[in-house]
Amino acid sequence: MKVVIQRVSEASVTIDSQIVAQIHQGLLILVGIESEDNLEDINWLVSKIVYLRIFGDEMNVMNLSVKDSKGEIIVVSQFTLHALTKKGNRPSYIKAAKPEIAIPMYEKFVQLLELELGKKIQTGQFGADMKVALVNNGPVTIIIDSKNKE
Repeated sequence: MKVVIQRVSEASVTIDSQIVAQIHQGLLILVGIESEDNLEDINWLVSKIVYLRIFGDEMNVMNLSVKDSKGEIIVVSQFTLHALTKKGNRPSYIKAAKPEIAIPMYEKFVQLLELELGKKIQTGQFGADMKVALVNNGPVTIIIDSKNKE
């Protein structure tokens, strides 16, 4: 699994001119799922995300997690994170999981994030044409790949 984590002061997801998710201070997480991903990948990423210290403390030093700062989270499915661009100019998405694998994994990821964070997680809609808006705070953007645990 790959995630792009963006620390935001606000973010929203709009589908068919309707806002389906909206937060203020917190994280916007784009998540891409591969066919080989499993529960171990989900568990590792959930823990990493919830306790990642990228929010400012009273001295404005990044010492607080989204949980510590009582932030909110939006999760958006993003199969294009697995784009292969080595050959030619048209990306290949062969590594991205098919919906029958990706949807249950995505739902489990959201469910476990909610349990670990202790609050509801907002989401986009899997497979929908979404308009994602955000104000990246910092900017802080972090990419994590569960297959590359460094």
